[in-house]
Amino acid sequence: MPRSSEPASRPVGALSHGRPPRPSGAPPVGALLRRHRHVGEPLSCRPVTEGLLNRGFRLTTTRGTYFLKQHLDAPTADRATIARQHRATQRLYALGLPVAPPLADAAGRTVSVVDGHCYALHPWIEGRHRDGAQLSAGCSRRLGTLLGQVHTALDRVMEPSGPDGGPCADDGGRASADLPDTFLAIDELIRLVQAHRPRDSFDALAEHRLRERRRLLAQHAHRRPPPAAAAGWVHGDFHPLNLLYRGAEPAAIVDWDRLGVRPRAEEAVRAAAIFFVRPGGELALEKVRAYARAYRRATGACGGEMAAAAHRVWWERLNDFWTLRWRYQLHDRRADPQFPAVSALAVWWTREYEAVRDAFAG
Repeated sequence: MPRSSEPASRPVGALSHGRPPRPSGAPPVGALLRRHRHVGEPLSCRPVTEGLLNRGFRLTTTRGTYFLKQHLDAPTADRATIARQHRATQRLYALGLPVAPPLADAAGRTVSVVDGHCYALHPWIEGRHRDGAQLSAGCSRRLGTLLGQVHTALDRVMEPSGPDGGPCADDGGRASADLPDTFLAIDELIRLVQAHRPRDSFDALAEHRLRERRRLLAQHAHRRPPPAAAAGWVHGDFHPLNLLYRGAEPAAIVDWDRLGVRPRAEEAVRAAAIFFVRPGGELALEKVRAYARAYRRATGACGGEMAAAAHRVWWERLNDFWTLRWRYQLHDRRADPQFPAVSALAVWWTREYEAVRDAFAG
């Protein structure tokens, strides 16, 4: 997908992705451009700031600048899945939503497979990423409206979801997690943290948060939510690094790899918990309220639906440790910068549960 001309300082991923392979080296530009002859001859191909799941390159040719994406995340990196994402963005673009559909090659294909890897070429979109601290109340409202428009438009352009025959996905996180499994995961992570050498301040914080989380989960075990009752098509990974702005206006929603059928209101809550989290782990609740009201107006979601979604995402956050899994089980530290705020948010959200629920539902 297109990328900002100002690379982001930290990646934000979905809650429980596995780590994809990370091949090094330049992509097969020559082979790819032989299929995309209309974009000219290559002049340069430079990697852009990598997300956690795939690779991207800024490709400059004699006819312009493009974003070249290499799909690596195993659950979504097959040709059929990518082609479905591409069809969705093409249809959304036709409805006037800010997306950047891929460019077709001479044979009309938008996915190229070279040496076993899938690639796609997109227009380069100049813009920048903006997190919640950079969004005014008005921009927060526009963000909620935009996500609501995405959800309602996906209902129009995608095949029916759920039991009517369309593809379904899981809920994308730990929204109905079983506590025995979570406690086993905590014990294993504590063991790995204590064995880590040399021990540092991150290890100390990780052990503290894990023990704290175990106490909170035991205290709130009776509040485990039931499964979600309804689902629809969602972007699947809506957060600041997947939205480009020009000034105060969104220019492009990018990275549709997690497009799938999940509870829509939960995506709205999950996105707000990423956009509007402060470094200390608190949510900017006035901005959340403005965003959530706009989302509800755009979709017709009621306050009860949003309150239930907020409850499920809160429980998901209590049960999820993906940043620590990456560090201690996968030996991958790219998610480390996210851990302090993410782990603090779960504690703060538990303490301020009623205020957070009211911000989403009121």
